[in-house]
Amino acid sequence: MSESLVEILLVEDNPSDVALALHAFQRYQIANRVQVIRDGAEALEFLFCTGAYAHRDVESRPKVILLDLKLPLVDGLEVLRQIKADPRTRLLPVVILTSSREECDIIESYELGVNSYIVKPVDFEQFTEAMRTLGMYWLMFNQSPLSAA
Repeated sequence: MSESLVEILLVEDNPSDVALALHAFQRYQIANRVQVIRDGAEALEFLFCTGAYAHRDVESRPKVILLDLKLPLVDGLEVLRQIKADPRTRLLPVVILTSSREECDIIESYELGVNSYIVKPVDFEQFTEAMRTLGMYWLMFNQSPLSAA
């Protein structure tokens, strides 16, 4: 897949959650262009076109980032902090998709500028429906300033 065509950047280290999300996107024909990244350091490289992704065009952005909080190497809050601190990426819609119900995580995420905070459903059908709803909203209904450019 060409990284320049990414609609959804899924930053998730749990293989089961990745498989469920991809299944839901495919089942409901939500997005064909999903880039899966399994740690926070690689997510930053992808978004800022460094390291293994130095060849990418920084102007080629995903339509939405689905970001887990508990990631290896760099945690999701730090990834969010860096996204929202950089003028090239601060307008990207970021949805925290995590198992954490901790009030401190929710508050810090919103203070850092997250667009939505969703606790992952543990039930298969509920998780699939959550992915369908997320995909439909962020890819089909939401109008972001980046897509108007």
